[in-house]
Amino acid sequence: MNYLYSKTTRFLFSFSFLFSFLSVFAQQNNGKIKGTITTSDGDAAAGVNIILKNSKYGTTTNDDGTFEFNRVKAGTYILQVSLTGYETSESQVIVTEAETSIVNLQLKVSNKELKEVVISGKKSIASKKTDYVARMPLKNLENPQVYNVIHKELLMEQVSIDIKNAVQNSPGAVPVTYPSGGVGVTFRGFTTGINARNGMETSTNRSSTDLANVERIEVLKGPSGTLFGSTISSFGGVVNLVTKKPFETTATEISYTMGSFNLNRFTADINTALNKEKTVLFRINAAVSREKSFLDFGFNNTVAITPSLTYKASEKLTFNIDAEYISSNNTRRTYHRYDPASGITNPGDLKVPYRKSLFYDDNDAKTSANKVFAQAEYQMSDNWKSTTLFSFMGENVERSYQTYTLWLNPYEAARRVGNWGPIYNNYTNIQQNVNGQFATGSIKHKLLVGANYSFNKNIFSSGITAYIDTVDVRTPFDPMRRKTVDATLKQTAYPNDGDKTFSVYASDVVNFTDRLSAMLSLRMDNYKRDEVEGTEGYSQTALSPKLGLVYQIVQDQVSIFGNYMNGFQNSAPVTQPDATRLILDPIYAVQYEAGVKVEAFGKKLSTTLSYYNINIDNATRSDVNGYTIQDGVQESKGLDFELIANPINGLNIIAGYAYNDNRIVKTSDDSKAIEGNKSPGAPENVANFWTTYTLQNTLKGLGAGFGINYVGKSYMFEDNVFYIPSYTTANATVFYDQSNWRIGVKFNNITNERYWDFYGNSQAPTNFLVNLTLKF
Repeated sequence: MNYLYSKTTRFLFSFSFLFSFLSVFAQQNNGKIKGTITTSDGDAAAGVNIILKNSKYGTTTNDDGTFEFNRVKAGTYILQVSLTGYETSESQVIVTEAETSIVNLQLKVSNKELKEVVISGKKSIASKKTDYVARMPLKNLENPQVYNVIHKELLMEQVSIDIKNAVQNSPGAVPVTYPSGGVGVTFRGFTTGINARNGMETSTNRSSTDLANVERIEVLKGPSGTLFGSTISSFGGVVNLVTKKPFETTATEISYTMGSFNLNRFTADINTALNKEKTVLFRINAAVSREKSFLDFGFNNTVAITPSLTYKASEKLTFNIDAEYISSNNTRRTYHRYDPASGITNPGDLKVPYRKSLFYDDNDAKTSANKVFAQAEYQMSDNWKSTTLFSFMGENVERSYQTYTLWLNPYEAARRVGNWGPIYNNYTNIQQNVNGQFATGSIKHKLLVGANYSFNKNIFSSGITAYIDTVDVRTPFDPMRRKTVDATLKQTAYPNDGDKTFSVYASDVVNFTDRLSAMLSLRMDNYKRDEVEGTEGYSQTALSPKLGLVYQIVQDQVSIFGNYMNGFQNSAPVTQPDATRLILDPIYAVQYEAGVKVEAFGKKLSTTLSYYNINIDNATRSDVNGYTIQDGVQESKGLDFELIANPINGLNIIAGYAYNDNRIVKTSDDSKAIEGNKSPGAPENVANFWTTYTLQNTLKGLGAGFGINYVGKSYMFEDNVFYIPSYTTANATVFYDQSNWRIGVKFNNITNERYWDFYGNSQAPTNFLVNLTLKF
């Protein structure tokens, strides 16, 4: 802790000195032009072309319709605004030294093209607008952190019905289905759960999540403990789901999807204003899904209901409230393990048929989740805003039968089953943020100051059988039934448990010039676990800094960046074999990263390339005598590349590549043999590609798409003996999209690739989906 504090102090001192030095160069006598462009119906106009005639200046509006010209020489200019389907307009603007000229314009629909103009509300798949990544309005080119945004428009193109397929659009991201039933994502060598919803704590450890209410998925790369704490983020980063919000227009969208393995899915999205003034807005999304497994036994049935309400109490005060109820009844995937003497090196060695299950589907799970999110946003002044947030999540597990095999050789497996439940996990968060903008001389600041209090409570019951039997998969055998399991299963109820965390944090983005900025962030996190029936409680305090530099080589188009980011995990005290108690320090991860971001050609091209190095200190391990030692060191390094392009109207391209080398650098004395080995579940190479083209004239709206996902070889255990083979899957789609309806056909794994997940489970062969969507 002292080492980290000293290191952080040195960084802050260095940056303070840098601020003073660079402020000399921040002086300028130029002016600025900024403003907002809206459509004829009052909506924000994104992607509008804006130029200052007879000058070198040109730009396009952001998703919220705003634009800005910096460092404009004093003088009189003609500002020209143009967007397809609207009249081109011109306005005179006078720029004076050291002043900002405000220009707000409204587009007028072109009479010539009036009948062809459709306000679809669709966002560009290249848009990276978000208030959650930095917890402040910060453009991608200004942010020293790498992040990816997956929009619902892309998910519709791909007929994605679950989050596992959706997250593969993020470079390096590999979906993980836990044997407990939850969903996670592996990237940068580490696995993180879907633990953030609208920037607040949630959990999908044992419950389902549904895409019906997802506006976009944000994948933040790198340790993000400074703004998100230890429960939401992992050392690889954060996955944040942004839910759909109400809007002023009345609209309804009904969708039905059917497909292989008896899939039937129905979704509805209904939005309306509840009063004439349109100050009370309501939206509800619902989904019902029924599906069989591609295995001979297994199923997945879910129901989701997600209402949301926006109340504009005044021009300055807005309330947002949303709730989510998800219920699921399904079977879990098996956790496969392998006897060291089995001779098995990968799942392909097994003699069991690819689509055969060793367990009957009455070994099922029944879970539900209740989520409530509330936000009060108050605009205190033009430059200062207060945001108060509350979130609650209740994760309820009635039962969760989880199946396990131990393969003794390629054709013999011992079987056992456990049941987890009833389990009740309640997560409550209260958060207060204040955002502001101010200047110290010519240096501008974007400031965030916040505090978060969270408390979690859980009730836990579980039990697991001994190995019940051994089957030879070369001969006929019966899948194991639940009645066989229950005959030997004994449940243990554990005492109520819980923890509390209080955090304060601050982040200052300092703009020395219009091109050079720095981010200074720091979090203090105090974690407490209560005493439970004789078990000592404990308390830990962690400091988490984040530093970043950004320089825009070409303003609003190309920036280079570097960051120092920190993440941490709290560690419970350990009772040693001799009854002594070892008080553990938090486990820290520190990342250094540098790269380049590009948003060019009117944002028709967006790309990010970066190299990172993540070091983990204070990792814990056990020696041969069962003693816990906190001396482990792990290093994960690699590069991320993302490309999103719209080179011509109708053509979209998404591509990504990630290289990762995650190794165990240091271990306890009895485990020296694994030093230098690859960490489990961390593929070295991951690539993704997706492209679609939609006709723009004849048969306008008819399109097709094709994509490939590649995941390299990874190891299942630290000894690097048993591995999961690399695989490549190819997918294709054909669709016809009109203003009030859409039909699409999707083919997944068209080459019928045989592949397995990180737990050794076979994955779906070739399958198809057919979707019909009606819009009112």
